[in-house]
Amino acid sequence: MSDFFTQVYEVVRLIPRGRVTSYGAIANYLGTGGSARMVGWAMNASHTHPGFVPAHRVVNRNGLLSGKHHFDNPNAMQELLEAEGLIIEDDQILNFTERFWDPSKELTIG
Repeated sequence: MSDFFTQVYEVVRLIPRGRVTSYGAIANYLGTGGSARMVGWAMNASHTHPGFVPAHRVVNRNGLLSGKHHFDNPNAMQELLEAEGLIIEDDQILNFTERFWDPSKELTIG
């Protein structure tokens, strides 16, 4: 599982500032389409991984800040995203479609 988590962190580190992706998009990119929940587990553990992992840039498929409770401060995820120019209301990214980054379209495997 730590190998999978490391792969997730490598993808998350490539998300550009001001953009977001979803747990499922990362899982699809890694060829494990049904493992969005495991991507979420990786994000929950990202603070234990050496180096910075911008976990705040990973949201659910609807643009909801579903992982916000896993930050030290439940407002931290929103604050970090707003500092990058995203607009958030009621824990949802309003400009989600414009800010969505799909690793399967943006990156090539290998």
